[in-house]
Amino acid sequence: MTDSWGFVPDTPAAAVLAVALGCGLLVGIERERRKGSGPNRAFAGLRTFAVTSVAGAAAALTQISGLVVAGALLVIGLTLLAYQRDRSDDPGATTEIALLLTYLTGVLCVWSPPLAAGLAVGLTALLAGRERLHRFALHWLRPGEVRDGIVLAALVLMALPLVPDQPLWGTPLNPHKVVQLLVLLLGVQSVAHLAARLLAAHHAVAVSALASGFVSSTATIATLGLAVREQGAQPRLMAGGGLLSCVSTQVQLLLVAAAMQPAWLARLWLPALVGAGVVALWGWVLMRGAPTDGDGLVVSSPRIEGLSVRGDDRMFSLRGAAAVAVLLSSVQLVVHALQRWLGDAGLVAGALVAALADLHSALAAVFSATTPVSGPAGVWAVALALLVHAASKSITAGLTGGMAYLRWLAPGLWLHTGLVAAGLVWFSS
Repeated sequence: MTDSWGFVPDTPAAAVLAVALGCGLLVGIERERRKGSGPNRAFAGLRTFAVTSVAGAAAALTQISGLVVAGALLVIGLTLLAYQRDRSDDPGATTEIALLLTYLTGVLCVWSPPLAAGLAVGLTALLAGRERLHRFALHWLRPGEVRDGIVLAALVLMALPLVPDQPLWGTPLNPHKVVQLLVLLLGVQSVAHLAARLLAAHHAVAVSALASGFVSSTATIATLGLAVREQGAQPRLMAGGGLLSCVSTQVQLLLVAAAMQPAWLARLWLPALVGAGVVALWGWVLMRGAPTDGDGLVVSSPRIEGLSVRGDDRMFSLRGAAAVAVLLSSVQLVVHALQRWLGDAGLVAGALVAALADLHSALAAVFSATTPVSGPAGVWAVALALLVHAASKSITAGLTGGMAYLRWLAPGLWLHTGLVAAGLVWFSS
């Protein structure tokens, strides 16, 4: 039988009430531990939460919508009265809001017991993690990270849904895709920043290289090469860091494909992950075998451009990410124009020229213009762009770090790039 809201309860009533009781007991146990005693104790504990959840389920089982609403109003009234009479030193509204949500959880048990149980578990975990969450918000997070988090949340929750998802000229010039790419870049930079904060003290070069690889692997390789030439850093150690930045290149390759044309993921995910695994292992071996000083610490840990310095609390550069998004979109437009003018030859030529400067802009252009099944031109454009970009990195490494640095870097660089390019062509054939 269908109720007045259009739902069809298909779970036995006894099972619904049992799940509701379990949900109420779960949340109630946590609240009972914080209820306290004496005149300042909280108004709701184990029994109140259990009864409230069962009441919500029982009201929903009657399939009388007015009764469910009346029960919710009663709970709201009780919570408001309890909040007004609260005389504790910390008059928060957490217990009152949790009681209302527990009632709604009981109502939800009628239509989706698993979802209601998951909601109860999540609510209990949130309530139990009070101290850790407070420490995280008040002491661990820095002011700049909070501001950047708000900007990122605003882009994801407000700007992205409102931007029209309609191409203005061909596939590349799509405002929604541009904003989606900007959000992706900011999200990756944020994760890299937080990872560097957590781990940089133990593996400075490795974590910095991985994180900065999401900004620019070529710039990372160049900076590490300059550390070899100008600071006397160990070529083997810096080459290992440069190879680890290529792991980020492969991960970002999959992210760009997902953002621009998800159909490419079916052909790219396995070659890219194999390549990332090979270059990660190679870079780790180089860094593990690098010379150390007498205390067992790495000799040098240069600052890499694109990452925040220690003490800087910004998670990302909005201006820099916007510039990268505009660059990628501009390259896509140029490649799209060349494709319309010269056909497949223009697509390949544009991708190869763009890959000399930035791999992801070149691949984003190919992804937006083709699919893996639309013809071999797109596949060969991606494979050749990967090889051209590896050549660009090799030249950069030799010019900045010298031949000793290049000798350590080049084998791992070309091996993993060749595996990715060959795997893509083989899968597509």
